[in-house]
Amino acid sequence: MIATGLLAVPVLAACSSDDSGKPAAPPAPARALGPAPAAVPNPPADDSVEAGFARDMRTHHAQAVQMGMMIRDLTQDDATRKLAYDIALTQQEQIGRMASWLQMWGLTLGSTRPVMQWMTPGSMPGHSGHGTPAAGADTQLMPGMATQAQLDKLATLHGKDAEVMFLQLMIAHHEAGVAMAREGQARAQVQQVKDLANTMVVGQSSEIDLMRSMLTERGAG
Repeated sequence: MIATGLLAVPVLAACSSDDSGKPAAPPAPARALGPAPAAVPNPPADDSVEAGFARDMRTHHAQAVQMGMMIRDLTQDDATRKLAYDIALTQQEQIGRMASWLQMWGLTLGSTRPVMQWMTPGSMPGHSGHGTPAAGADTQLMPGMATQAQLDKLATLHGKDAEVMFLQLMIAHHEAGVAMAREGQARAQVQQVKDLANTMVVGQSSEIDLMRSMLTERGAG
């Protein structure tokens, strides 16, 4: 596995709080704390499954972190806030791990290549599988990602209404994330990538089940 401490990952202050009792906002992302990870022999190519998976999943994860941090200010429900922090903390750590891989492979964090081009055609519902979103989809977003309009609406809600919309958006987000992770698990050649993809499948599938039960509890299942 990648040595820890080589690439700084933003730490979400899950346990700290401000004077109001709310968890404190996360600190600004830090820069690298040490030298860049050493390059590996025969790294994945720029157009490889591994590179595409790491880049696209970092983008997908970033929105989950964003939504997780949003809901903390929109509800006082302990279960929702705990779930949101678990998601944000887990996915932020994985974002850093995938960034470290790309750096070790001598690849850029971003790419001009179309998103999801590394996936098998037809493997993702709502996506054509040819590097561009399916007809009618938001061309700036991958499947499962909330639109800016949806995020703006979520920001106006509070309490139960915010909880329900957050859960609905995150379920859709996780379902697409699981589909992406399954593809990475099946097609990647690098074992580290396959292992992380498997972790994503197991963890996010469990969270989907939990969120569905939470929606049912709120009369929105």
